[in-house]
Amino acid sequence: MNKKKILVVDDDEDICCTIKQYLELHHYQVETVHSGVEALKMMNDDFDLIVLDIMMEGIDGMELCRLIRDRVDCPILFVSAKTLEEDKVLALSIGGDDYITKPFSLKELKARIDSHLRREERIRSNERYLLSSKNMTIDLLANEVFCKGRKLPLTKKEYEIVKLLMLNQKVVFSKERIFERVWGIDSDSQLDTVTESIKNIRKKIKAVDPETSYIQTLYGLGYKWDVTDEKQ
Repeated sequence: MNKKKILVVDDDEDICCTIKQYLELHHYQVETVHSGVEALKMMNDDFDLIVLDIMMEGIDGMELCRLIRDRVDCPILFVSAKTLEEDKVLALSIGGDDYITKPFSLKELKARIDSHLRREERIRSNERYLLSSKNMTIDLLANEVFCKGRKLPLTKKEYEIVKLLMLNQKVVFSKERIFERVWGIDSDSQLDTVTESIKNIRKKIKAVDPETSYIQTLYGLGYKWDVTDEKQ
């Protein structure tokens, strides 16, 4: 099992050393730095979580969070001696995921870290079942398709067509192949049902995203998922 990698940013070297030793006992990989400037240099590395002190010389924790939040998507756990509610609210509003006041127990710190990393694992697990293409997202578990965040009112067969094409982007499917994959070779439906279904899918997408084409027609060959911008 790969060890989770944590960055601890605190200008108190003793605190960094104590946190590092404790977390490494519990099988975490820990890097420590003692200033915001040093932390910025570490942002090319991939961390699973950042423990960030607020009160540091130069670039403090709040400013550092503002600088890196768009560059890292891992949880940021603030630690600070500041106990005012407005400090906690500000820290969370600029991208922090948690706030723990000093002094704190190492056991509590580890429990918070464990909790955030479990949540990240759940999120990543769920994302394996989401497929996105520009403004379109398909939830393969819920069997739902969204465009710009709005659920499309697709029939079961229309959903199956969208799923087939999105899962095989830029692969050309003939009408016959789509019919066999979605309706089944023994279906009593007509082949023209494919054309009508794709027409309905396009209409429903256009109602939400009129500027983008997702399903391309290759005359004489079939259809493929290929996103194009139709803005003039």
